[in-house]
Amino acid sequence: MTSTQPAKARLFRSLHTSAAPLALANAWDVASARVVESAGASAIATTSAGVAWSLGSPDGDALGRDQALGLISRVAAAVAVPVTADIEGGYGQDAAEVAETVTEVLAAGAVGVNIEDGTRAPAELAARLAAARRAAERAGVELFLNARVDTYLLGLGDPDTRLEETLARAHRYMDAGADGIFVPGVTDKTTIVALAEGVSVPLNVMAGPGAPGVAELGALGVARVSLGPGVAQAAYAAARRAARELFDTGGYESLSGGLTFPELNTLLSETG
Repeated sequence: MTSTQPAKARLFRSLHTSAAPLALANAWDVASARVVESAGASAIATTSAGVAWSLGSPDGDALGRDQALGLISRVAAAVAVPVTADIEGGYGQDAAEVAETVTEVLAAGAVGVNIEDGTRAPAELAARLAAARRAAERAGVELFLNARVDTYLLGLGDPDTRLEETLARAHRYMDAGADGIFVPGVTDKTTIVALAEGVSVPLNVMAGPGAPGVAELGALGVARVSLGPGVAQAAYAAARRAARELFDTGGYESLSGGLTFPELNTLLSETG
């Protein structure tokens, strides 16, 4: 644990408020983290999908723990703001292994994690969250434990009872030690209000084109707004546009508007 980690943990926790929602433009490597920080980020969140893609793996618990931890360590060392890491299901086969992951994530310098249920039984994620909380207590870090509920993102269960199922899972996860509830896949205002009113911890949603703006989401009760893999997807789309233009027409106009070489080089020369 670094000398500044406790202060970063307290700061990160304090940033979760619907009065001024924590806005996270998720990064996937050191360069993207430095770019996001230089744009004015108050915290850096990693995107598990973007991290996996950048390291040659698909999203969905396919990335090895050591690879994920290496990336988290490099990002945490490169930025001055608090870092929260998306660790998918915890990079472990069971709760004990998830506790090991969280111990290593904290040792890498992060102060928050996301752990998702996906298609796992809610009881399994609850056990993983409880193990993560105990690991943080042993490490002496005020870890912000964000529990991701994938009912809407994956279209799980009966649509007519999805809200009730989501809230039931959320309460189970809060009882297991979750500090926040993350429900990606929801942009409907009525549903967001119901979710915010139904949980006693900060609500996190994932936003993108067509979603309400950050301030409006705050007014609905949201305390944290993430872009998830959206920034990484946009970056890879830019790479494909440039490649297609080069191969199809021999042109280069897709490269206009990019960050300058000196700007990026200076950002990376200041890391560490």
